[in-house]
Amino acid sequence: MPKMKSHRGLAKRVKKTGSGKLKRSHAYTSHRFHGKTQKQKRHLRKASTVHNTDFKRIKLMLKK
Repeated sequence: MPKMKSHRGLAKRVKKTGSGKLKRSHAYTSHRFHGKTQKQKRHLRKASTVHNTDFKRIKLMLKK
């Protein structure tokens, strides 16, 4: 059986934190900022963690 490869597209988008959670960035941050409120833009700047329901699936994709 060959080695499992990690999903390289996903590996570039998430980072593992010290506690083992996965850190991700928000969507909707590339353009059309005139249609977003200042509060929305401020919250989109901060990183977020991967939700528990997606964690198992994403962790499998990151296996090396």
